[in-house]
Amino acid sequence: MSRGGGRLTIVGAGPAGTATALGALAADPTLDVTLVDRAAFPRDKACGDGIAPHALDVLAEVGVTGLLDDWAPIPVLHLRRGPQLVERTMHRPARVVPRRVLDARLLDAAVAAGARFVVRRVRGLADVADAEVVVAADGAHSVLRRELGPVAGRTGTNAIAVRGYAPTPVDQAGTQRIVFAPAEQPAYAWSFDRGDGLANVGYGELLRPDRPAPTRRHLMGRLEELLPGSTGAGEDWVGHHLPLSSARWHPPDGRVLLVGDAARLVNPLTGEGIFYAVATGVAAGRAAAEAIAAGDPLGAGRRHREATRPLLARHLQHTALAARLGRSGRVLEAGLAASARDQRVFDDLVEIGLARGRITPRLAGALVAGLVRPPSRPTVGDVDPVKEHP
Repeated sequence: MSRGGGRLTIVGAGPAGTATALGALAADPTLDVTLVDRAAFPRDKACGDGIAPHALDVLAEVGVTGLLDDWAPIPVLHLRRGPQLVERTMHRPARVVPRRVLDARLLDAAVAAGARFVVRRVRGLADVADAEVVVAADGAHSVLRRELGPVAGRTGTNAIAVRGYAPTPVDQAGTQRIVFAPAEQPAYAWSFDRGDGLANVGYGELLRPDRPAPTRRHLMGRLEELLPGSTGAGEDWVGHHLPLSSARWHPPDGRVLLVGDAARLVNPLTGEGIFYAVATGVAAGRAAAEAIAAGDPLGAGRRHREATRPLLARHLQHTALAARLGRSGRVLEAGLAASARDQRVFDDLVEIGLARGRITPRLAGALVAGLVRPPSRPTVGDVDPVKEHP
């Protein structure tokens, strides 16, 4: 393949990095695109493994289709806090795919599109100085974000989680389960059926500045409390930090772009980050290609900001507000009760937690009504889970 004069280097070959490569090469197939990662693929990555269909929609825009068709759709979402329960079919099913599989397939797609993959550790911008535009897709502990300084959003709220794999109970097949902690929020355990006999199981909670970081023993203990039996049967346990998004995101100007976890884009309600990674990555790739073609690599940051503002600006404001409200047990239970009554409210909650949704008037009204007239607290046996979407 012939190459143009422009050179784009992407540090990190996870979903954010590979989506960047795909976006850039869809915009300009002659661009010289290099993906650099310290790990060879396939490799494991700590994650809940849930893939919202919205992320696959973005990938389809750059020519990647059918990527996960051989993995079973997981249609049901089960949410519980104490006796308050809602279980419904999602408007569009998710998939639960180990990152060892997802990331390797995305890398293969990027290489097939024309990207070059290099296994090498990048310790700073000096290591990629020959590129016209650099994209930092190097994860939660991004060395490039740290080098850029405060303008890149070095501070923010963080969460910590532990993840493993365990056999899926027969009665939980086809279901993603989330069980919220009975005390302070946000904190929850999860069990996401993969559709192959195993489930991704884990527990996460917010890191707080006024107390030490929780130990692995603490995290595993809370997981066992909320999902009894999950830790004894589980294996492949790994921990990870999640840099949660805030109400405002300020992509920096210049030739260095931030995407995905490196940009501190993790949903503060759910910990979901794959959609943000793919969406900001594709946008960064396009912005880089356009800036290089215009002979203005320093304008890549501005182009990226202009592309992502309509995608994320209002959404991030709404997720930040929803996360603050969700720290109240009463608000959380009002949302669960409203979702149990109305599929449309449930769908609104799913959208804001997995993609780019907002607090709709319907959702806001349901929360207010639930707080003004708190619902009776049903037991699990009193709840009739709804598994059919109208």
